[in-house]
Amino acid sequence: MWPVKIIKAVWFSPTGTTQKTVTKIAATLSKELSLPIETCGFTLPEKRTAPLVFSPEELTVFGTPVYAGRVPNVIIKYIRTVSGPGALAVPVVLYGNRNYDDALIELRDALEGGGMHTIAAAAFIGEHSFSRSLAKGRPDKEDLARAACFAASIAEKIRSGNTPNPIHVRGENPYRPYYTPRLKDGTPIDIRKVTSKITDACTYCGICAALCPMGSLDAADPEHYINICIKCGACIKSCPRQARYYDDAGYLFHKRDLEEVYSRRAEPEIFL
Repeated sequence: MWPVKIIKAVWFSPTGTTQKTVTKIAATLSKELSLPIETCGFTLPEKRTAPLVFSPEELTVFGTPVYAGRVPNVIIKYIRTVSGPGALAVPVVLYGNRNYDDALIELRDALEGGGMHTIAAAAFIGEHSFSRSLAKGRPDKEDLARAACFAASIAEKIRSGNTPNPIHVRGENPYRPYYTPRLKDGTPIDIRKVTSKITDACTYCGICAALCPMGSLDAADPEHYINICIKCGACIKSCPRQARYYDDAGYLFHKRDLEEVYSRRAEPEIFL
């Protein structure tokens, strides 16, 4: 058996869905293996000032959301600074009901590149960052039950000592380009510079600025951006007065298109 002495839950999770899934897996592993658990979110900028370092005695469940079929491009550079020679890892990605494309293999490769030993992996589903109806309320009860079963299988794998390296996952390398949304006529939609706006309902409470993973919003003037917007949904979904919104035509078309085309219930994919 690997000399695991602690379970760690690590995540980038602007709207909380990745965090919810990762912590469920980690908590179940903690129970199954009778080991303590530690949590480490690196969603906010101040949490990404130093590289993440893991020891060979740690089993880390490491999660990120999927943006355009990949690990968020503003976060992957940070993840590639991970250092954990000999540490066990379980890469987990959460996607908003469309597809995770090459995000899982990209995350696995980044962790392996830092010396970690990936022993299992999974792609789960979370409510889409653009929408309140696409994969609404997910991860839900069924998803979390699957996450617990996944963790139980990982625990059994650790006890057996059968942990090939690296874990095989679905995806391509070289990685495919980021998913490009298109209008009905095939014209690409570019939303990279699109930012959310505020309505008169805004009370300048500062919640959106405090939760922005890029530190992009000015707390004194939440309509003013001081850095990029990654369309993560944190500011919109956290606003208690629903005072933030997008009005860009291309963004809104893409949102509606996703909601119409990908309305089926996508199911988690597990790799053990």
